[in-house]
Amino acid sequence: MDTQELIEKGTDLAVAFAPKIAAALAVLIIGRVVAKFIGRMTRKMIERVGGDPILVNFLGNLVTTALFVMVVLAALAQLGIQTTSFIAVLGAAGLAIGLALQGSLSNFAAGVLIVALRPYRVGDFIEAGGVSGTVFEVQIFNTVLTTPDNKQVIVPNGQIGSAVITNFSAHANRRLDLVFGASYEDNVGTVKRVLTDIIQGDDRILSEPAPKVVVTELADSSVNYGLFLWVARTDLLQVKWDVTEAVKRRFDEEGITIPYPQLDSHVHTVESKAA
Repeated sequence: MDTQELIEKGTDLAVAFAPKIAAALAVLIIGRVVAKFIGRMTRKMIERVGGDPILVNFLGNLVTTALFVMVVLAALAQLGIQTTSFIAVLGAAGLAIGLALQGSLSNFAAGVLIVALRPYRVGDFIEAGGVSGTVFEVQIFNTVLTTPDNKQVIVPNGQIGSAVITNFSAHANRRLDLVFGASYEDNVGTVKRVLTDIIQGDDRILSEPAPKVVVTELADSSVNYGLFLWVARTDLLQVKWDVTEAVKRRFDEEGITIPYPQLDSHVHTVESKAA
């Protein structure tokens, strides 16, 4: 077979496969656009019925991914590839890949459980998997958190699902526990009166449940007083800072001493017999 015949055969093959390749590309491009469109519509439909943002993002991503897989199979069919046998091969390959990617599959399963059980919602401040932050998004495999100093942390769903989850935003009110030390020489009644005045002067501290001022410990160098205050979740940190500053100011005004650990050294001089 000479060069001319090779060129002719190549040209015939190109002419024969050109429509199939064009059709496959058209299916792939249009199908990708349609998959994204349906994914967006799915998100909007769930939002209209009052769906949780976690459910909106998770199902939207899941629908888009599933449709794109179908588009790829349809494009392969346009090229004349038998998708039935391809699916069988894909299934066998998927099994092998699944065994190799057990972590990813466990992350997907954990993501489904998170969406179904909803231990937290978008906007909640949580501690899970050894990380603390505000929930920004729950994806198919990961949960995206934003830390208080505005860093983005991506935590695998499997790591969250297998650990204890602490949701600091689950309830409207939180209890604030504070401990302050005073000298043993200071009168207990005076210290408790000053702390009670500070509490009563702050409108952000709730009256129900009632706040408590108690002696929690007789420590080595101080008498420790505990304040147990109920405040709105959104006021917790600011109340903590303000009360701490107010205690220092009032202790100074009342002459109450805030002790700190001290070490007294005693030096004994022993005179020798010769001296």
